[in-house]
Amino acid sequence: MQFLTQKTLERRTFLKGLSATIALPYLDAMDPAGRFLAGAGRPSAAGHTRLVCIESVHGAAGSNTWGASRHLWAPEGVGRQFAFNADSALSPLANWRNHLTIVSNTDVRMAEAFDAPEIGGDHFRSSAVFLTQSHPKQTQGSDLFVGTSFDQIVARKIGQDTPIPSMQLCIENLDQAGGCTYNYSCAYTDTISWASPNEPLPMIRNPRAAFDLLFGAGANNADRSARRKDNGSILDWVVGEMSTLKRQLGPTDRRRVDQYLENVRELERRIQKVEAKNQSGDERLLPEAPVGVPDSFEEHMKLMFDIQVLAFQSDMTRVFSFKTGRDASSRTFPESGTNKGFHPASHHGGREAAILEFNLINKYHVSMLPYFLERLKATKDGEGSLLDNTLIMYGSPMADGNVHNHRRCPLILLGGANGMIPGGTHLKAPDGTPMADVFLSLLHQFGVDAPSFGDSVAPFALYTNA
Repeated sequence: MQFLTQKTLERRTFLKGLSATIALPYLDAMDPAGRFLAGAGRPSAAGHTRLVCIESVHGAAGSNTWGASRHLWAPEGVGRQFAFNADSALSPLANWRNHLTIVSNTDVRMAEAFDAPEIGGDHFRSSAVFLTQSHPKQTQGSDLFVGTSFDQIVARKIGQDTPIPSMQLCIENLDQAGGCTYNYSCAYTDTISWASPNEPLPMIRNPRAAFDLLFGAGANNADRSARRKDNGSILDWVVGEMSTLKRQLGPTDRRRVDQYLENVRELERRIQKVEAKNQSGDERLLPEAPVGVPDSFEEHMKLMFDIQVLAFQSDMTRVFSFKTGRDASSRTFPESGTNKGFHPASHHGGREAAILEFNLINKYHVSMLPYFLERLKATKDGEGSLLDNTLIMYGSPMADGNVHNHRRCPLILLGGANGMIPGGTHLKAPDGTPMADVFLSLLHQFGVDAPSFGDSVAPFALYTNA
């Protein structure tokens, strides 16, 4: 740990112990000495815009013609004059209205079949299209080709001065060798992040793996295994550094560090609890999953959200992509109000009761987001909160899962995003608008000088006078 003159901490200060490295959150002590006396205000190290891109597969019941007429996804009103009905899949976000921008009626045509051999392969190319808005090359070989993804373009702009330029997380299983058909490589379904048109980035399903990556918990697998057997905390490895640091901090910073480290410890406790349960010999709902993966979808989502909050708070990374499902998955979500498998539920056959049943699952998935928003809001960042400085994009490259179409796909934007998005607004795009237009506009907001993105036509107007 290195200190500047006049007891000023470097912005990137770490607690280091044996095979453990914990980055600290932004502290008042990281302000250059005398800066406030000089009237310069808070430095720009805090308050950077963060990005989270969340994919929800299979579209939404509200993208079906009947579902749209019932406003199961997009509300009836536009501009700031909109309201959610009781059946709306977005109703769990009602209390976060001011942080919600709904962008409806955009298309993801690059996920459609271009040639006859591609017909029927929507499940096996859609995820690759979500953040690239580009059409994947049909292949089972190594000659993959789609496009560089939105999150990676942003990471090149805002993530190069962080220890980890971006992180990729997922909830469901990966690497289904032989399980991807229509002549599409499983690489197209295993990730939503592409560093280049032929370079898919691996996603992390195991919360333990993500935790260890963030906090340098062990130099190798043997080291990490030994520490876990001790059932101790990573914080025990940096106790000496912690004591030295806290003696040089003011009371506000000490409280901030204590709360941050307690959040790290609590997250680690929860991961340890999951691992202990999964190693107990009891029957698992997800027997194929790594030992650190909870059987509970909700608990898994919360762990991944908390990992993102801590990563943002310590500025270890500013960009996440998060794949919350897998195409053609038949996982059940009993807490949603139906025991029907996700993929079978999406094939509702146009029956009204079945559409509403699929909508229950959509609504349940959206209900995971308020937890993340609350955690971001509760975490100080500069003069505001992480929520003020984060853009969350949640959407799907598919629209009506029953017919596998890609017109009028679900898309919402959340957070304050440092003013990039209006909030409290429903923006209904003109018919035929590519979703890529929205991405192009957001790239410009991040300072990326891009003339186009995917099949974009023109930047989408995120601010209107409505």
